[in-house]
Amino acid sequence: MAILEVSIVPIGTAGTSLSSYVADCIRILKKEKVKYELTSMGTNIEGDVRDLIRIVLKMHDAPFKKGAPRVLTTIRIDDRRDKKGTLAGKKKAVLDKLG
Repeated sequence: MAILEVSIVPIGTAGTSLSSYVADCIRILKKEKVKYELTSMGTNIEGDVRDLIRIVLKMHDAPFKKGAPRVLTTIRIDDRRDKKGTLAGKKKAVLDKLG
């Protein structure tokens, strides 16, 4: 199972607020029924890496459908094959070490 971090930034929009674009992307995640965490600077998603890439492409297209002339998408993938990785597990590992 992979964990993917994505940040999608529409460029050339009428204003500086991006929350409506983020909301459109989150709606895609809800429809796809994958585990995700919205953060202040991006979104973390867990699942099969091929499924996640397919979903991210839908998210990448969402700002274009809303009229954005340009979209910058940044993706980071943690694809661990020796054991199942989860969003909760990554946080727990650090918190356990903190005591």
